[in-house]
Amino acid sequence: MIKDLKICGISDPETLNFILNHPYPPKFIGFITNYKKSKRYVNYENLKNLVNVNKKQSNFVSVLVSPTNELLEKIKDLNFDYYQLYDVDPSRTLDIKKKYKIKIISALTISNKEDVDKYKDYLEISDIVLFDSKGYHKSESFDHSLLEQVPNEVNKMIAGNIQIDDIPNFKNKRFIIDLSGSIENSEGKKDINKIDRLLKLFAKNET
Repeated sequence: MIKDLKICGISDPETLNFILNHPYPPKFIGFITNYKKSKRYVNYENLKNLVNVNKKQSNFVSVLVSPTNELLEKIKDLNFDYYQLYDVDPSRTLDIKKKYKIKIISALTISNKEDVDKYKDYLEISDIVLFDSKGYHKSESFDHSLLEQVPNEVNKMIAGNIQIDDIPNFKNKRFIIDLSGSIENSEGKKDINKIDRLLKLFAKNET
């Protein structure tokens, strides 16, 4: 069965409030903290207000690409449970985890088997390993069959242009599913109706 669900790229309080108060909220909600190329990026002042809420049953995830020490100091007191780190090597990942006493999602961008094998370097450090596409903010796909070699014991999250209708296909996979672009409208804004459909479909496939 699908282990859990993550909705990523939340940038406005109305959408966040809808998700948090949904009958079937996701376990993880992600916020783009420092990647300004993304249309889902939230600047610090807005982010500080956005995440200063009761998370209820969900965990808040700060999505970070090669974060500087200055930025990490700036966000250290915000209401996050996890840091999702892109382009951060194992040694620095461990330093961040220890210094800020935070759970870590290590994000690997995948195009071949060698990229997948990098998960082994993070096993003793990261709480979750995310396998994503090379597209970062562009919601590109990658060949999910490359993950068949990764043992079930590894706490895996999977992203990369996953669509709502793909959810039943993951029913027998032990993955945390991460969606963003597929729950947006044509203008690139999160779509409440699509989010509602996703959460209800996920709940149905859990049973």
